[in-house]
Order: sequence, then C-alpha cells, then structure tokens
Amino acid sequence: MYTTSDFRKGLRILFQETPYEIIDFEHHKPGKGASIVRTRLKNLITGTLIDQTFRSGDKVDRADIEEIDVQYLYQDQKLYFFINTLTCEQYEVPEKLIQQEALFLIDGLECILFLYKGIPIYLVLPKNVVLEVQQCDPAVRGDTVGNVMKNAVMNTGLKCQIPLFINQGDKVKIDTKTIEYLGRG
Repeated sequence: MYTTSDFRKGLRILFQETPYEIIDFEHHKPGKGASIVRTRLKNLITGTLIDQTFRSGDKVDRADIEEIDVQYLYQDQKLYFFINTLTCEQYEVPEKLIQQEALFLIDGLECILFLYKGIPIYLVLPKNVVLEVQQCDPAVRGDTVGNVMKNAVMNTGLKCQIPLFINQGDKVKIDTKTIEYLGRG
C-alpha cells in the first residue's frame, strides 16, 4: 500500500480497481483543515487521463504490473505478436492498444510490454528507431536555405519530415516520442 506521502511521477497505483500511473501531483495546504494532494492519473488500460484529489494520509493499493522485455515478431490482421526474450512466451496485442506505437514497429524491434493480470496493457518503444524511406517528395533545386524539410512516408506507414538530401530507400533514425528526424540510420 502507498500513502499520499509516497506519491511521485511515474508511480503505478490501483485506484477504483483499475491500474493508473501518476502523471503529475501537487501537495496543497489550504488555510483550514488537512492538506490535500491533487493528482493527474493516466488509466493504463484505456489511456484516459483523470484528475483526482486525495486527502493527506489516504492509502491506495499498489498496481501489480509486470514489465517484460519483448521483441516484435509480426502482425496478423488487427493483432500484433511479440515474444518474451527470456521465456519465449508469445503475446498478442490488439491494434487498438498500440495504434500510435504500431507505426514504429519493425521486425525484431525490442520493446517493453506491461502486463496487468497477464493481459498486455501498455507498450514502451525504444527512444529511436531506424526506418527506411518508402516515399518522399523530390528535392527542389535552390530550395536549400536554412533547415528545409520535406514530407516522407516510412516503410511502416509513418509520415514525418526529413531533410531535402534524404532520398527514397535511405534509412533514417526517427525519435519515437516526437516523430522527428535524428539522422541517417
């Protein structure tokens, strides 16, 4: 069990029988009465955010969430398959759970999968991924003043901005959080 004095960003708690992660919190001492803790919680199953206020000293349960290292295998219809790198156990993750993350998945990509009661709930990608440029706008001669970027589509379907000198078939490193070009792959 955790008390409000244990709260910190990233702490995973069980609130109303659902696992949440504390995104932000603030201790507040009003003029009268006990202090309160205002929190912003992220539902780890649905991804929704809620604001919740706790009284100082309130207790919440610890969320029993397991983190495992997995490797991406393949996609079959609306399911993505991953394998535990230690036990070789396979996990199928529905597309609705990892819609944004799916745009970065390439064969053999190592990720971290979070399980709640044995069910996948959350996928963490590495900080950057090397993808191949499948389609991009041609560079315009003379349009090289400053940091000029052009639209591109990667081999996974991800759309992003890349520099003019990158061509179709080149491999580039993309930041998985900001979807920004980091360099050649």
